[in-house]
Amino acid sequence: MKKDFARVDFRDEISSNKWKSFFLMTIIFFVIVFFGWIISKAFEPGYFFVIMIISIIFSLGYILISYYKSDKLALLSVSAKEASREKYRQFYNSVEGLTLASGLPMPKLYIMESESINAFASGRNPQNSVICVTTGALERLNKQELEGVLAHELSHISNYDIRYMTLVAVMVGMISIISEIFLRSLWFKSGGNDNNSKGNAIFILIGVALAILAPIVVYFVQMAISRKREFTADANAVQFTRYPPGLTNALKKIQKENIPEKRITKAVAPLFFSNPFKGMGSTHPAIEKRIELLEKM
Repeated sequence: MKKDFARVDFRDEISSNKWKSFFLMTIIFFVIVFFGWIISKAFEPGYFFVIMIISIIFSLGYILISYYKSDKLALLSVSAKEASREKYRQFYNSVEGLTLASGLPMPKLYIMESESINAFASGRNPQNSVICVTTGALERLNKQELEGVLAHELSHISNYDIRYMTLVAVMVGMISIISEIFLRSLWFKSGGNDNNSKGNAIFILIGVALAILAPIVVYFVQMAISRKREFTADANAVQFTRYPPGLTNALKKIQKENIPEKRITKAVAPLFFSNPFKGMGSTHPAIEKRIELLEKM
C-alpha cells in the first residue's frame, strides 16, 4: 500500500504552527487568570495581587538573567569553542550563504566536541546570536545535509524563538510560584464559622486541585509549544534552502545513530536540533514525524 504523499506547502506549515503556538500560549495565560480568580474567591482579592507581585519578581529576575546570558550559558555548559575560519571553512561558507538567502546577520560560530550529529542556536536576537554544531555533524553530514541543519538553526534565530520560549518560561514559572505560595499559605489561613467561610472552602478545594494540576498541565503545554517551534523551524529551513532532501537526509542519519550525549544538561537540551537524550523528554517532535512532513514539501 502506497503512503499518502499529498504535498504540503512550507508557507502553510509555518503559518499553521505559529498559530498553534499562539493558541497554546493563550491557554497558559487563561490558566493564570482562572487560577487568580479562584485565589481571589478563596481569600481576599488583594491577596492574589500580593502573590502575583512576588511571582513576577522571582520569575522575571531568574528569566532575565538567563535571557540576556542565554548564549554564553549554553556555550559554557557544553564546553563549546569558537570555530576557526581556517579550520572550518565549509562551516563558515554554508552559514554565510544561508544568511545571504535569509537576510539575517552573520551569527558567531562555535564547535562542540561530540560524536553525535547535532547543533543548536541561541541568543536573544539576530544581532546577538550564535550557532554551535558538533564535530560529528561536520564529519558525517554532506554539504546539503549540513546546510539543512544550519538553516533550521537560523530559523530559530529569525523567528526569535529564544525570546518566545523565554516568555513562555516566565508564564510557566509564575504558575509554579503561585501554586507553591498558595499551598503554603493554607497553613496560615485562619478558620471561620460564618457562611462566607463555608463558601470560601469550596474555592480553596478548587484552588488546591489547581495548584497541584496547573504546573503539570502548563508543563505539557510548554513542551507542545516547543515541538511546534521545531516544526516551524523545519519548514523555514526548506524556505531558506529550497531543498527539503538536505534536512530530511540529515534527520535520517540521526534516526539511525544511537549515541548518548552525556555532557548536555536538561536545561539546554531544548535548544538542540534533535533531542540529545534518547527516549527522554518531549521538547522535540518525533523524528519520524519530522521526516514525514519534510518528504511532503
